Amino acid sequence: MAELTLHELSAKNIEAANTLTLKPGQEQFIAPVSYAIAGPLLDPSTYWQRVVVDADGTVLAFLMANFDADAHEEQFRSCIWRMNVAAEAQGRGVGKFAVQAAVDEARRRGFERLTVIWEPGEDGPEEFFLRVGFVVVEETQYGEKVGSIQL
Repeated sequence: MAELTLHELSAKNIEAANTLTLKPGQEQFIAPVSYAIAGPLLDPSTYWQRVVVDADGTVLAFLMANFDADAHEEQFRSCIWRMNVAAEAQGRGVGKFAVQAAVDEARRRGFERLTVIWEPGEDGPEEFFLRVGFVVVEETQYGEKVGSIQL
């Protein structure tokens, strides 16, 4: 994989982030990026939105995390809220790079763990999250899995 860099989500790259194309079957596991963008604008101090860009400037992934020590539910204090990796970039280290960036940011902010919540199912992200080091620590009342990485 060519050199990857992390950039803040901005007017310059938001269209590319919003039009990332997933593999068939993955769409059911993710709401449109525009939904994720609307909420964080209310309190930008806790939401961390980034895009992963390759050496030629192509946006390959969108990542949104939340870092809020005062969040009511512990699994939302330091968590990956959503992550979209373009279909053509999957399996090439882009997702792992994005997760590592969130891990680094969580550490920088003083958190001891990073969580992610996913819906299990065929074509879902479970295998990926387990492969990059998340361990299932609980299940929500809706059947979603909560994964955690100790930092």
